[in-house]
Amino acid sequence: MASANDSLPPGWIAEWNEANQRYLFIDTTTNHTQWEEPSASVPPPAETIAAPTGGGHGKRRQYAAGQTQAYYGGGDTLASAPDAGYYGGAVDPNQQAQQQQPAAGGQLFTPGYAAEGGFAGQQGQPAYYQPDAPAYAQQSQQQPQFGNNNVDGLANQFSGMNMGQKQFTLNTINVLTAPPDPRDLHAPPPEIRLPPGSCLSPAPTATADPSYQRLTINAVPTTSSLLGKSKLPLALVLTPYRTLDEGDDAIPLVTDVIARCRRCRMYINPYVQFIDGGNRWRCCMCNMSNEVPQMFDWDQARNQPGDRWARAELNHSVVEFVAPTEYMVRAPQPAVYVFLIDVSHPAVQSGMVATATRALLENLDRIPDDDKITKIGIICYDTSLYFFSMAPGTTDSTMLVVSDIDDVFLPKPTDLLVNLSEARPALESLLSRLGDMFQDNNAIGSALGPALQAGSKLMAPIGGKLIALSASLPSVGEGALKNREDPKVLGTAKESALLQAANSFYKTFAIDCSRAQVTVDMFLFSSGYQDVASLANLPHYTTGNTYYYPAFNAARSEDAIKFAKEFGDVVAQPIMLECITRVRASRGLRMASFHGNFFVRSTDLLAMPTVPQNQSYAIEIEIEDTLTAPFVVLQTGMLHTTCFGERRLRVVTTAYPTTSNLSEIFASADQIALTTLFANKAVERSLSYRLEDARDYIFKRLVDIFIAYKTSMTAGGAGASAQLAFADNLKMLPVLILALLKNVGIRQSAQIPPDIRAYSQALLTSLPSQLLIPYLYPSFYSLHTMPPEAGTVGEHGVIMPPAMPLTSERLERHGLFLIEDGQTIFLFVGRDAVPQLIMDVFDLPNYEVLRGGKTTLPVLDNPFSQRVNAIIQKTREMRRGVYYPHVYVVKEDGEAPLRLWALSALIQDRADVLPSYQQFINTVKEKVNGVGY
Repeated sequence: MASANDSLPPGWIAEWNEANQRYLFIDTTTNHTQWEEPSASVPPPAETIAAPTGGGHGKRRQYAAGQTQAYYGGGDTLASAPDAGYYGGAVDPNQQAQQQQPAAGGQLFTPGYAAEGGFAGQQGQPAYYQPDAPAYAQQSQQQPQFGNNNVDGLANQFSGMNMGQKQFTLNTINVLTAPPDPRDLHAPPPEIRLPPGSCLSPAPTATADPSYQRLTINAVPTTSSLLGKSKLPLALVLTPYRTLDEGDDAIPLVTDVIARCRRCRMYINPYVQFIDGGNRWRCCMCNMSNEVPQMFDWDQARNQPGDRWARAELNHSVVEFVAPTEYMVRAPQPAVYVFLIDVSHPAVQSGMVATATRALLENLDRIPDDDKITKIGIICYDTSLYFFSMAPGTTDSTMLVVSDIDDVFLPKPTDLLVNLSEARPALESLLSRLGDMFQDNNAIGSALGPALQAGSKLMAPIGGKLIALSASLPSVGEGALKNREDPKVLGTAKESALLQAANSFYKTFAIDCSRAQVTVDMFLFSSGYQDVASLANLPHYTTGNTYYYPAFNAARSEDAIKFAKEFGDVVAQPIMLECITRVRASRGLRMASFHGNFFVRSTDLLAMPTVPQNQSYAIEIEIEDTLTAPFVVLQTGMLHTTCFGERRLRVVTTAYPTTSNLSEIFASADQIALTTLFANKAVERSLSYRLEDARDYIFKRLVDIFIAYKTSMTAGGAGASAQLAFADNLKMLPVLILALLKNVGIRQSAQIPPDIRAYSQALLTSLPSQLLIPYLYPSFYSLHTMPPEAGTVGEHGVIMPPAMPLTSERLERHGLFLIEDGQTIFLFVGRDAVPQLIMDVFDLPNYEVLRGGKTTLPVLDNPFSQRVNAIIQKTREMRRGVYYPHVYVVKEDGEAPLRLWALSALIQDRADVLPSYQQFINTVKEKVNGVGY
């Protein structure tokens, strides 16, 4: 302790705090405490908190020394506040990622494989896995290092405790000589470096995990003009209702009291400031002084005084409150599920009806129904509507047919929507017989629109989830659609019209559903054109999701398993009911535009009838006034009913430092959040204008960011340069933008069916970043040369092989490769694959008898087969969401369409009119240097 006290001003002592694992500094003359080391030149703040004198509460609240430290050291003024800049860091420029080398004996594809149509390589056929051959080594993920390299360990330790100030060093790289490294996509976003003392809690949970919400720039510019100068967009990317990963702590629940600001209605959080001896707290958004609620310091469970500093809302940035009655317009409603099942001839023949009813029957126990209040209803339809009355306590059900689809009505006031528990016998009996009831149905046509109206009428008094299964184009009644697929339009300026709704019914009906608290999920199965663009409007405006199974045929076990798995998971996942969401921000910031599946009820209120897990949203933010505070706070509040009937508030809070330094803005930019926003913007622009406009817009935004960086951050300024300078933390942004431009949602092509393109656009605007990034930039593994530990179980589950850059240069003609984007898995087999590899993986004698296409990989009694299957299983499980990707075997000399589909995932290669990564970067460089711009 002597050494810790030697450098302190007179009257100060330092005591080691075991709970927080750092020093607490105490002024013995005033009893003032603080976590930061005091300076002899800066007097302590005048306002102090009295130390406790006993176990109970006196007339004024008294707390443990140091616990009420405000973000400037405890005072009401900025006198003791340090410089409110962004104290970030950059990757050490001396750290360079090692380039992966091909395994011994392997030959690489030539860069021009797609154009030349062949491989280059030796004639020999090396063994596909050799114990002595060096494989792609598993390389450790580089961690960013902040500050100067010569800072000693003690200073680094203090800095980690916000006890020092580090100057941020922006690391510039030359993109032309820094090829994309897939490992950089898994790096954490730039660190949020708040000013010292900003947060009440030292707990790591006080900062929200970026998977809940992340900002495109982790240091917010103080002025709109400064933001404009950077050309970076400011936006919040949200996935507030995400699944919890293994090992994640449950979100804490607060049951006693909700403390909110009287002016801006912000919920109390780790970034507020306690003043007036702890009796009041100052809002970190609007600076309003608020009374601390009396029950805030009382432990109701033990009926005794509680520890304020252990409260969840002061230590966690993601927290839920049990909402009192004043937060309710009506009593919490039960979860309601109504299933609309297409039973027309195409639906029955494809096996969809039998698969759906069997999957629903098998998953009845998984439907959220903890309190036995969940309700369920089933309506079938072809050109008529079929309702089913299920009386509680019996195994009987009665079918009621309504053939008048022009004026939809409910044929019976009761027993059409039944309690799941009470009517379980009748429901099980119905589902087991439903497929047989319609097996000889020859009706051709789909009254999807009237079926949707009937389902909405059935559940409108309560709200809930309407799950529609459709196997053909809606053809009769409201919402009838025509086949507007025209190959001559594809690839032209008129193509974007095919991506817009053909019938206003689907948007107006969706808005009506939103008002009635009804969400629509669409499962689409047509073997022909189904107008996904029109039908996807229903989930888009009601917070639902679209699932698409083109050419579904349950006779293929892969199709049946994929649909049954995804359908069962959708039915089983917990949902938020009757949700309204609002994002609040510090003074000077405004929510400007919204992207995602919801309906904007007012300028900043999002109506979400039900909220599924892992759905993403993006909100663009404007800087209206100059930001004078050292940091800003963004808080997402979701008022909802749980699927077991309890009204709750989920609150996600994140604080970000402000800065007037342009280099800090670039150094804090989050390339993953930027890509997520650009995906939403690209889809929006393709629907409002043309696909070409969307591509041009995204490319121009990237070039503008490069120009702004070059002009402001490099010595070359506005002049031409042989390099292409960019921030190290943004080095994957160019390849991610190229991947977006090559995605089927907006790719330049005359070969993409409008249904496929529309479904891809639905994914681009709803997938969370953890699913969207691999969907844009797939994972690419070499299985025949993977390290021996790959595919085995390690400390954190199955160990994955090291990912490779997406270029055919890494392919080998004797190899086995896996490419996956979260929606599809390709196993690419080279034509010179040795018979032993084919035998070990596919249980076939040689490459010639191997068939390409959709497959189920056998699990064989050899280590390599088990490792490959473990990797495929891990691939299916490690992505958030319900998606269960198909496996396709792709032979090097197999069917051209399948091979080209798989190779199109290697987005760093040239394909058709689309450039390679190197060509793309060179084009960016020319634009940045002013050539043809």
